[in-house]
Amino acid sequence: MDNSIALLSVTAVSIGFIHTILGPDHYLPFIVLSQARKWTLRKTMIITFFCGIGHVLSSVILGLIGIAIGISVTRLVKVESFRGNIAAWLFIAFGLVYMIISIRNLIKKKKHSHPHYHFGEEEHLHEHDHHDAHSHIHQHKTFNTTPWVLFLIFVFGPCEPLIPLVMYPAAENNIPGAVMVSILFSIVTIATMMSIVVAFTMGLNKINLKPIEKYSHLIAGAMIFFSGLAIQFLGL
Repeated sequence: MDNSIALLSVTAVSIGFIHTILGPDHYLPFIVLSQARKWTLRKTMIITFFCGIGHVLSSVILGLIGIAIGISVTRLVKVESFRGNIAAWLFIAFGLVYMIISIRNLIKKKKHSHPHYHFGEEEHLHEHDHHDAHSHIHQHKTFNTTPWVLFLIFVFGPCEPLIPLVMYPAAENNIPGAVMVSILFSIVTIATMMSIVVAFTMGLNKINLKPIEKYSHLIAGAMIFFSGLAIQFLGL
């Protein structure tokens, strides 16, 4: 390995880590949805892993296509920027729809009471939450599509720093170097995503969230919605 590729590899590892840490969209959706949907840690990690694969692989494929047909770095960066805008708006839309569905389901929950009689005691009222059956089935079907929606959004979501990193060795006709840089960046990005998600998920599992459990879906939708806004308008 020549010095330029060694330096580029270190750069890819560093940028992959920092890029992921500074992008809340890389881990926040998995953390909040895991709590709201009561996913197991294993399921959360599997979903995070495959979304990470889709995230980095789309940029790798785009970079390789650019190399093959001779597209300039500037044009590829513009394409990645466009994809980033699409992904941000998809996050915003997904979070908003999730919030609306959650609010509707909260409203449809009905409190009702009915009398109970016990031998030798006076009549008393018993209250409990009542869930509309149709609402529950609709919610279940809607939220079961959540992992697929996340995967689609992450496929659209670009790894902006990856294209310039890959294109430099490719311009020098060093394809093995370009492949190595892509692999290192991808491994670090996915590993960082999963590490953050597992750390927060395990931490939250130790906290008593019962008082706000009924609002967990609403909170998850709001967090994703504001995360999308931060990406689109704050450049996170």
